Amino acid sequence: MKAMTSDLDDPEVAKAIRKFSLQNALEYDGAGEMKSVLGRMFGAHPNLKKHARDLVGLIQNAVDDANKLANEQGLEHVRILLEEEAPEALEKRVKERREGLRPLDGEPTGVVLRFAPNPNGPMSLGHSRGVVINSEFARMHEGEVILRFDDTDTKRKPPSIKAYDTIVKEFEWITGRAPDRIVTASERMPLYLEHVIEDIEAERAYVCTCTAGDFKELRDGKAPCPCRSLTATEHVERWEKMNNSKGGWQDGDAVVRIRTDLNLPNPALRDWPALRIQTTPHPKVGDTYRVWPLLDYQSAIEDHLQGVTHIVRGKDLMDSTRKQTLLYEMRGWTYPHTLYWGRVKVHEFGSFSTSEMRTDIEAGTYSGWDDPRLPTIAAFRSKGYAPEAIRSFWLEQGLTQKDIAVSMKTIESHNVKAIESSTPRYSFVQDPVSRRLEMNETWPSNCFNIPSHPENASMGNRQWPAPKDGDSILMQATDLSASLRLKEFANVTVSEDAAIVEDFDRSDRRQIIHWVLEHHSRDAVLLTVEGNQIKRLLGRLENVDLEIGKVVQLERVGFAIVTKIQEDGTLVFTYLHD
Repeated sequence: MKAMTSDLDDPEVAKAIRKFSLQNALEYDGAGEMKSVLGRMFGAHPNLKKHARDLVGLIQNAVDDANKLANEQGLEHVRILLEEEAPEALEKRVKERREGLRPLDGEPTGVVLRFAPNPNGPMSLGHSRGVVINSEFARMHEGEVILRFDDTDTKRKPPSIKAYDTIVKEFEWITGRAPDRIVTASERMPLYLEHVIEDIEAERAYVCTCTAGDFKELRDGKAPCPCRSLTATEHVERWEKMNNSKGGWQDGDAVVRIRTDLNLPNPALRDWPALRIQTTPHPKVGDTYRVWPLLDYQSAIEDHLQGVTHIVRGKDLMDSTRKQTLLYEMRGWTYPHTLYWGRVKVHEFGSFSTSEMRTDIEAGTYSGWDDPRLPTIAAFRSKGYAPEAIRSFWLEQGLTQKDIAVSMKTIESHNVKAIESSTPRYSFVQDPVSRRLEMNETWPSNCFNIPSHPENASMGNRQWPAPKDGDSILMQATDLSASLRLKEFANVTVSEDAAIVEDFDRSDRRQIIHWVLEHHSRDAVLLTVEGNQIKRLLGRLENVDLEIGKVVQLERVGFAIVTKIQEDGTLVFTYLHD
């Protein structure tokens, strides 16, 4: 027992457990597993195999802690910890990640991929995943990426006419280039209708008038519906009746089904629906068409027509792949290579759908698609995120079928990398209190220069008037204490009405605070999101002219973007992150 206790109490063992747990959490996106870490421990410390039972509990606790750090603080936080504590553990991560996506199998060239949103609103953060992954594969394999609007649902997810142009612009913002092709499904309806007539005549499809409930009962029992036995000629007549507004059939009365094997194990694949009557006008083509393809059919036909070679989609759409593969086999087509990803949940946003967001915007709950509380690309842009941050975030997640939960801290860490080195610093004092400067000696220059960036000398200096005896300075109320250092300036003793300068050189470890000269400052407002509320923080900003859209770092506060300049000159910032 003594030997066992000394082995497991060895500080090097504890360090190894933590190292491998952090490494595993980083490699598996916050979903590290005890067994994997246990195997690495045995590889590094074979002498511990005899203590496996006792080791399991220690490792499980460390793995839980590492996963919690990854999910709450972000993968970048875990990477930084490893860099500080065990940099050698990052080598495995680099090899496995290949700094992004792994090449497609066979490393083909000339691939064709597509990003196919429903334009019922602007892009969300989730949509941007498809933009980034498909565009990156196209870049890696000298191929093309198609932006395709799958806009054939006018009833459940009606398209927004403004969303088409918005999505194109958002695609270009994220990728830095235009899509290779833009395809709009609603403008290609004649092609889909030609194909369905071919499918009906070839008895690959038929028109079904069974109620949804009756058909489900028959399907689940692997029994054919009565419509299935009608001749192709009769189904062509039914098809014409579906398209005839005077035929008596309305929404829900009839659907076109793809004829499949009724003994297929998965009920969803048995005679799946391909087209339905939909009389709600379309914002682009009006009421030109009565029968519209469902996504599985429209997408299958369009992928073939556009020569798509690879499809990247969510694992929840595996049934769509199976349905479409059956249709391709009937037609003698080759189905594209298909890759899947799992769900990604961002803790701070929970569940948002485009339809729900549109309803809330129309109700006045949110100010618009760029409201900082929403997970839309418009909101990320308006808050000052760089497109490089969105790209690197999704590339870091890679292509995995594992469901992942991440914190906004992870996305923020990517944005810090993208903007930190080129973002100027400014002093913003919230809830300011005034004190009179008392100086026994003058500042040794006519001006007061402060670096615009502490590590980027090329950005130059901010020039303030030289502080003088009797000037009023503003400090944050929460910073007040008897002894302080005014950043870049002087050590001071603070009384109820004065800040008495002791010396200019830093001589001790007293707290350093940011501050402004009252006569060299202007009113400013900082908008922050707390929960589902937007709060206004009033303060004073050092006197500087900034344009709307300018991203800055407010010292000891964080990054923010100028979103408005009020008539009285007050600058309004929206907080980005720290």
